[in-house]
Amino acid sequence: MHVARLLGFGFESNVYLILAEKIAVIDTGTGFYMNDLIDEMQNYVNPKDVEYIILTHEHFDHCGGVKALQDICDADIYMHERGAEVLEKGLDWSASFFGAEQPKAEVKVKLHGGEIIDLGDAKLHVIYTPGHSKGSICLYEEKSKSLFSGDTIFAYGGIGRTDFLGGDKFELIKSIKKLKQLDVANLYPGHGDYIIGDAKAHIEMAERNSLIF
Repeated sequence: MHVARLLGFGFESNVYLILAEKIAVIDTGTGFYMNDLIDEMQNYVNPKDVEYIILTHEHFDHCGGVKALQDICDADIYMHERGAEVLEKGLDWSASFFGAEQPKAEVKVKLHGGEIIDLGDAKLHVIYTPGHSKGSICLYEEKSKSLFSGDTIFAYGGIGRTDFLGGDKFELIKSIKKLKQLDVANLYPGHGDYIIGDAKAHIEMAERNSLIF
C-alpha cells in the first residue's frame, strides 16, 4: 500500500489516495479545487481507476467535493450511517460556513463501525469515533500500522473541535482512548502534517490534551 496526500491547504482537508490492488480515496475536500485534485491524482493513477471514496465524516471541508469526484471516478461512496443523511439530502450541516451548498450524492455503503474495506493487499478497518461529529470514523490498516484519523486527532497531539453541531467532548475522549489501543506507526489526519514512524506518541499526546480541554 502506498499513500499519497493531495490538497490539504487552507480549509481544504487532506485527501489521501490509497494505491493498493484496489484504489481508494479518503475524503474529497470542499470541491472548490476539484481540477487541482484531479491534476494531482493523475500524477499517480487514472482517476477512473478509483473504486472507493471513503469519507471520514460529514463536514463540508471533507465531503463537499464528493459528488463531483464521484462523477469523474464513478466510484462507490462509503461513510458512516449517522453522516450519510447530510449527503443524501444535501443538508446544510456546515456548507454555509464556506458560502456553499452541499451537493446531494448517494451513499452506496452506510458504515456502522467494525467493517473491513478490502483493497486486496490492504485492508481498512472501520472504527466508529464520534465526538468531532456524529458520523466520524477512522480507518486502520493493520499491516502497515497506519491510521487515517479524520478530524478526531491530529499530529502533535491536536484533537478535533466539538463545538459544531453533533460534537461531544466526552464522546471524543472515549474515541481517542479507543484509538490509543491500536498499534499505530503512521498517522494520516484530516488536516496538517502526517506522521511516519512514531505516531503512537502523537496519539498519547492527543489523549492527554483531550482530558484538559
